[in-house]
Amino acid sequence: MSHTVKLDILSDPICPWCYIGKTHLEKALAAIPDHPFVIEWHPFQLNPDMPDAGMDRREYLETKFGGKEGAVRAYAPVVEHAHNAGLNINFEAMSRTPNTLDAHRLIHWAGIEGKQTEAVDALFRAYFVDGRDIGNHEVLGDIADSIGMDAAVVQKLLKTDADREDIAKRDTHSREMGVNSVPTFIVANKHAVPGAQPPELWEQVIREIMSQLETTSA
Repeated sequence: MSHTVKLDILSDPICPWCYIGKTHLEKALAAIPDHPFVIEWHPFQLNPDMPDAGMDRREYLETKFGGKEGAVRAYAPVVEHAHNAGLNINFEAMSRTPNTLDAHRLIHWAGIEGKQTEAVDALFRAYFVDGRDIGNHEVLGDIADSIGMDAAVVQKLLKTDADREDIAKRDTHSREMGVNSVPTFIVANKHAVPGAQPPELWEQVIREIMSQLETTSA
């Protein structure tokens, strides 16, 4: 199919719904391999005010959800949906909640090399499966290396302010456009699809788009 359709995804590497939503979308894309989507990932920080060094995860959850019971209640649906999506989120291993600005910088640099989705994948895995601190520069260098980027260059860039302001501006711009939660998927620059939608919904969306493209090119 000659026509392509832009799919912009606003996401944060520490957002479990983003991980689940990406997994659902990928099932639909695998089911319809000639889909027209061209995907680009965009920065959105769940916690833009997080200290640079991040914070203890238990403290973060209890502060955010008003105590341990609140945190457990808030995460129950995450556990269920992750399990249904075939994901094994290792909550036990996650000890810190990082500031994700540097992770978003890595995604941006990976995009320049055409490795954006691989970077997003690797960050999700590092955080949700391996329990690694994805705010840590060593960890980000490792992740860069694992997807074929030059870890030394990434480490050097992380020590500078390169693209920090750009990421913050893009995040602010999304909020000004009315995005207040992630994942948010924007189809063809105009239709916003919020949340971790099931693969069946994505298959339906893709088929509708494909039939519209056929109609317009006929």
